[in-house]
Amino acid sequence: MNGGILSAEAAAAVRNAFAGRLQEGASLAGHTSARLGGPADFLLVVRTAAELGQAAETLWAAGVPFRVLGSGSNVLIADAGVREVVVLNEARDMRFEAEGPVVWAESGASLGVVARLVAERGWSGLEWAGTVPGTVGGAVVGNAGAHGSDTATCLALAEILQPGGEVEAWTPERLGYGYRESWLKRNPGQSVVISATFRLGRSEPKAVKARMAEFVAHRKQTQPPGASMGSMFRNPPGDFAGRLIEAAGLKGLRMGMAEISDKHANFFINRGGATSADVWALIRAARARVDERFGIQLELEIELLGEWDPATASGRPSGGGVL
Repeated sequence: MNGGILSAEAAAAVRNAFAGRLQEGASLAGHTSARLGGPADFLLVVRTAAELGQAAETLWAAGVPFRVLGSGSNVLIADAGVREVVVLNEARDMRFEAEGPVVWAESGASLGVVARLVAERGWSGLEWAGTVPGTVGGAVVGNAGAHGSDTATCLALAEILQPGGEVEAWTPERLGYGYRESWLKRNPGQSVVISATFRLGRSEPKAVKARMAEFVAHRKQTQPPGASMGSMFRNPPGDFAGRLIEAAGLKGLRMGMAEISDKHANFFINRGGATSADVWALIRAARARVDERFGIQLELEIELLGEWDPATASGRPSGGGVL
């Protein structure tokens, strides 16, 4: 889980390639929804799809490991930080085409914002996404979903950059989608999401916004507010991770200032001043208790980023995807 410290040669190459644009030793906590995580050796902010592509190509060519971070809503960053280059994706351009209708968005765009803007036009298909935190790129990588729908259902194409500079349009079939899964997630570091196009249906703005409002109200009733990473574990087949954790008697359990929510047990909340180690202790406790009580091994839905002890951490690094 530890990407290793960049060599002096690699660090020099990064400084030379991105002179004046790098932040060294920058805290990542403020770039995540849980407000957790240590510093990145190098933080590079990109604001367009072209900048994102150039950064990825440059780092691949130099053999420098990197991670792309979007809104940080589905990631737990180690307290020790990240020894690689973290590319903060703020590429947020969008285009709306009535013929179709379709919406095209760069991978750093907020999925919720995209959903609300298409709702204003009376275009249906992304109502579920109005309640999902994260970016378009993160949704493409993780097949984000809610309320019985997901990214795979409405995605037309995703522009995917691979080493060598080739950008290809991938269909949902090529992305190999499964429940919160994709080829991109199973093969970290081999590609970067540049943009996505969603194919939508036609309706009336009032009807689309009303349906979205229902989903938002349901979310507020069932999910806790506060700083969290979203759903911690994937739902096992035929069951719900939150139900299992609650049945194991772990609602409200605290480690330091991190807590398993007493409203929804699959949400772990930073109550203020928590560390990633506190959250990891809760993860281990939940896994152990659920396995002991029900014989079910919970699998992380979040991604682990940074320096984690490989003897204890069992999540998968995110690679070149967008979180």
